[in-house]
Amino acid sequence: MAEAVSICDFGWSAPVFSLKGVDGEVHSLGELSGPNGTLIVFMCQHCPYVTAIIDKLVRDTNELLDYGIHTIGINSNDSISYPEDDFDHMVAFSKYKNFSFPYLWDEDQDVAKLYNAVCTPDFFGFNKNLELQYRGRLDQTKTTNVPDAERELFKAMIQISETKEGPRQQIASMGCSIKWKAG
Repeated sequence: MAEAVSICDFGWSAPVFSLKGVDGEVHSLGELSGPNGTLIVFMCQHCPYVTAIIDKLVRDTNELLDYGIHTIGINSNDSISYPEDDFDHMVAFSKYKNFSFPYLWDEDQDVAKLYNAVCTPDFFGFNKNLELQYRGRLDQTKTTNVPDAERELFKAMIQISETKEGPRQQIASMGCSIKWKAG
C-alpha cells in the first residue's frame, strides 16, 4: 500500500543517532553530516518506489557532494517479515548500486520512530545546522522511472546549501509503508 509523507516541519532539529553501516562500523549523525547540508533517506531494497529512483538517487547524491551535502541512507524495515531487507541484502544492494553514501541499519526501528518516517523512500533534507528544510519527493517518479523528470530534491538541497532554507512548495514523497515489527 502506498503511503505519503506529511508536509515539511521547517526548522525541526534532526534527532541524533548511531547505527551500524554496511561497512560493519557504527556511524553517528554528527560524524556523517555535511558542512552545507545533510540528506537522510529512509529506504530499503525491495520497495518498487525505491528501485524506480535508486539510480537517480545515486547520481544526485554523488553530485550533491560537490555542494558540501552528505547523504545517509537508513533501512528500518522488519527483516524478519521482509528478509530481502536484511543486512546482507543491504550490503549487496549498496555495492551493486555503487552507493557513495553510508547505508545504515536501523534494526530496532528506533531511528525511524524518532524521525516519524512513514515510507520508503522518505527524504529529510537538513541545512548545515541540521534543521529540517525539505520533506518532499525526489521527483515525479513513482514505481516507473520518469527519465526527464525535474530534479526536485536535488534543486531543493542546493538551495538549502546556499540559503539554509528549503523551498516552501514541496510535493510529498510517496512509497511503500515502513515495515514495522509486530508488537
